[in-house]
Amino acid sequence: MGVLKKFEQRLEGLVNGTFAKVFKSEVQPVEIAGALQRECDNNATIWNRDRTVVPNDFIVELSPHDHERLSPYASQLGTELAGMVREYAEAQRYTFMGPLNVALEKADDLDTGLYRVRSRTLTAEEPQRAPAQPPAAPPGYGRPPTPPAPGAPWHQGAAAAPYGAPPPPAAPPAMPSAPPAAAPPAGNVRPFPGAGHGGAGTRRWIEVNGARHQISQNAVVLGRSTEADIRIDDPGVSRKHAEIRPGTPAMVLDLGSTNGIVVDGQHTQRATLRDGSRIVLGSTTIVYRQVEG
Repeated sequence: MGVLKKFEQRLEGLVNGTFAKVFKSEVQPVEIAGALQRECDNNATIWNRDRTVVPNDFIVELSPHDHERLSPYASQLGTELAGMVREYAEAQRYTFMGPLNVALEKADDLDTGLYRVRSRTLTAEEPQRAPAQPPAAPPGYGRPPTPPAPGAPWHQGAAAAPYGAPPPPAAPPAMPSAPPAAAPPAGNVRPFPGAGHGGAGTRRWIEVNGARHQISQNAVVLGRSTEADIRIDDPGVSRKHAEIRPGTPAMVLDLGSTNGIVVDGQHTQRATLRDGSRIVLGSTTIVYRQVEG
């Protein structure tokens, strides 16, 4: 059973179902959990052959409306999210420099349903931030990330200043960040037959559970049906769930699915795709890749 699935099941039993009432807001706990996993992946630093360090101090910024609804449960939710991050780190063989902490904060510039995740690496010797107060910005902390345009998905891109710089290593210098090795195929996806390269010298493909599927110049349908171009064996995926349309830029569209699609942490009906975009269908995460030339 995946880490996210176990996280959802634990939430069902908390506080006699009160979480189920609160989480009808647009921001869902599983979306935040997925964003924390991606934050670990995107900021993983390989120190040496046996050690990859990821952030251990996380802030989830919510809109005033979502923060007001979730704040009575912030302590319990933070504990559950931290436990999920710890389980995911163990599965990926990541390590932390200090105690793990996840906190919720209000961001007045976010609309309902939008959120941001910031992270930093704190050593055990560094003081932890008080849960109810925002951290003071030490020198070199960088400018805050630019808020997303209304209705646009949030991207933690390279242009955004990081929440905190990791402390300098005492041993070998930090090597460039690298994503974790892809897991072996889980056997729930069949390759897309006859697919080739994209047009105009651009190669496009998606990665699903470790399997790579090339995308041709034609639109590609993803779903649980045998009629889908790329079949995903996931009970949370509709028969014809979503469609990827290559172009400039490439797009992903919801085909009227039951559970919708999440692109880079944002529920949406359609979204542009860039190299590294993550599409969540049901409980399956799909990574979109494209290389020019």
